[in-house]
Amino acid sequence: MRTIVLAFALSFVVTAAIGPSIIHWLRKMKFGQKILEDGPTWHMKKQNIPTMGGFMFMIGIAVSMLVVGVLTGVFYDGSTAGSIAHYFAVFGLALLYGLVGFVDDHAKIKHKANAGLTAMQKLVLQIVVAAVFISLLRLFGNARPEVYIPFADVTLTLPWAAFVLFACFVIVGCDNAVNLTDGIDGLAASVTLPVAAFFALAAARQQNLGAMVFAGALAGGLLGFLIYNFNPAKVFMGDTGSLFLGGAVAGLAFACDMPVILIPVGFIYILETVSVILQVGFFKLTHGRRLFKMAPIHHHFEMCGWNEKQIVLTAAGVTTVLCLLAWQGVR
Repeated sequence: MRTIVLAFALSFVVTAAIGPSIIHWLRKMKFGQKILEDGPTWHMKKQNIPTMGGFMFMIGIAVSMLVVGVLTGVFYDGSTAGSIAHYFAVFGLALLYGLVGFVDDHAKIKHKANAGLTAMQKLVLQIVVAAVFISLLRLFGNARPEVYIPFADVTLTLPWAAFVLFACFVIVGCDNAVNLTDGIDGLAASVTLPVAAFFALAAARQQNLGAMVFAGALAGGLLGFLIYNFNPAKVFMGDTGSLFLGGAVAGLAFACDMPVILIPVGFIYILETVSVILQVGFFKLTHGRRLFKMAPIHHHFEMCGWNEKQIVLTAAGVTTVLCLLAWQGVR
């Protein structure tokens, strides 16, 4: 527990401390958010608020992992080879997805529109990164072609090819789901905070030092970021931050050998994604009618009169409760 607290505290302090400087730099570089014209009209006031603020918690996490890695001996203790693989593989997955997000954000700013990489370009990059991540875990002997079903205490063994396809589907799906969740001030960060705490404790129970440190640092970085991102937001994480978070959550699930646990702990992510799928499908089937007032579903609640703080606190609260319930499925 002391290791988790140390990773959490260091990441929080660094992220909170560099926040003003990052925001100043983003403003100086004119990295402002472009708001969709078909989104809620009141969101237009957020036009040009600095984006790509995900750099804050990415730096905080990196510093925390470096310091804690040295202090705990994870870098040079041969008995923790598995932890080292998790240490770098999960962070690498998240970082590469953050890089994809950065390219997307930069393209949006360059073209002064809320459209960056094409959907196909982003998908291909995400699939390649996911496949490399699973291959690295296998190379270091940390990935088994098994899918553990929580609560049922059942483990399914798959052929490697099928497992890689399954892993890519889950990782890419999770990454895009977190990206969709990042639609109002503080939502993605507030929902991911209890998820990170859940995986930190799960990794500690499994004595998985690498995943434990990363998850603790992730939670600390998100709390530090929320100082500036909670409504009214002074900065947005952008795709740089949201794709990093999606990769982090998915990577932790596989590092802990519990990808299916994402169903309860990531319920809000799934709800956001399903709401978009249902909205598009219903719109096409009914030739223009809408199932929700707006999708993703957080915008529907906005249109129903909920303010952003109510939506964020409710989503974070639901996630916290589901994480507590999901603890019974941790092995």
